[in-house]
Amino acid sequence: MKFAHLADCHIGSWRDPKLRDTSTNAFSKAIDKCIKEKVDFILIAGDLFNTSFPRLDNLKAVVSKFKQLKDLGIPVYIVPGSHDYSPTGKTILDVLEEAGLFVNVFKGTVDNGRLKLNFTIDRNTGAKITGILGKRGALEKTYYEKLVTDNLEKENGYKIFLFHSGIDELKPKEMENIISQPLSLLPKGFDYYAGGHVHIVEDKQVEGYGRIAYPGPLFPNSFAELEKLERGGFYIVEDSEARFEPIQIYNIEKLQFNCSHKTPEQIKDEIFSYFKNKELNNTIVLLRLGGVLESGKPSDINFKEIFEFIYSKSAYFVMKSSHAVSSKEFEEIRTDARNVEDIESFLVKEHLGQIKLENLTLEKEEQLVRNLMKILSAEKQEGETVPDFERRVKEEASGVLEMEL
Repeated sequence: MKFAHLADCHIGSWRDPKLRDTSTNAFSKAIDKCIKEKVDFILIAGDLFNTSFPRLDNLKAVVSKFKQLKDLGIPVYIVPGSHDYSPTGKTILDVLEEAGLFVNVFKGTVDNGRLKLNFTIDRNTGAKITGILGKRGALEKTYYEKLVTDNLEKENGYKIFLFHSGIDELKPKEMENIISQPLSLLPKGFDYYAGGHVHIVEDKQVEGYGRIAYPGPLFPNSFAELEKLERGGFYIVEDSEARFEPIQIYNIEKLQFNCSHKTPEQIKDEIFSYFKNKELNNTIVLLRLGGVLESGKPSDINFKEIFEFIYSKSAYFVMKSSHAVSSKEFEEIRTDARNVEDIESFLVKEHLGQIKLENLTLEKEEQLVRNLMKILSAEKQEGETVPDFERRVKEEASGVLEMEL
């Protein structure tokens, strides 16, 4: 038995004209590799598209590849992801399944409030496949909590479980704030657990369960993901071993530049010097700048000229992250504080007493402000959508303020 495991294709995720077809190209390349490898079937663990109703040009390209697979007799099994999912229950996935291009394996019945899943059996190999879709805000958790597992765990044969959720015990530390499910909610005893949603590359054998794998995105979906992953890929699973197949669309050139004690003109000159002798054909260039300028403002850095120079070296696309650059003037606070914590404490105490609420002592007010500062300084985690991030911040702030949203 040989099959492919894809996830988080996010067709149509990039909006910039130069990158808008990249996820589609990555998908096409992945399918071509699957055909060349002569896989028996393909799994897609959610987020085929970046929206429940994708652009027609993206849709046309994807349908063409599915049609090619159908003509070759290579079935595709899928569960919708948090981006595919629509609160109305209607998505383009329903249309594509009706056309016979793939099978959504999230099928079952509800009896007395309990969910009983059915297996979809692959005709060529006899593999038994089922799974649970993903929803925005990890709302699919209710499906796991109501899931009847006895029939799934007692079933004989080679079993595959598709899911689109983070797992508490498997997510990395940098994703600790992403809403996820405990491993115990998954049915035990499956041979392969095909995961999606968290954009990590992970392949782990877990006692009592089986091989749990996340292939990550087919192509990175943000500046930070390009920095971390550089490229996407998927798994080819054969003889109980998972082999990662990278998908290379562009080369990646990364520069992390410390602007401290430098003027905007020095920054430009040093970046020019760094790229002077580099060949950047078919390359996405990532510039991450941080630090405190010796003089001037971040807006004084001539990014237009920098970009033009890098593009003259045949770079395909240039991106920057400069939010961590600050001016010296804004860093100078007249206080005896020697570190950030002391500065924050100085400023908080300086403004205490301005909130006029009954029973709010200065001590409680200070603690309230500190808690809110901590919550509002949180950053969006890898794999966390903007709506999920905003919802998390609002919920945590609401808890601090003892209010209900």
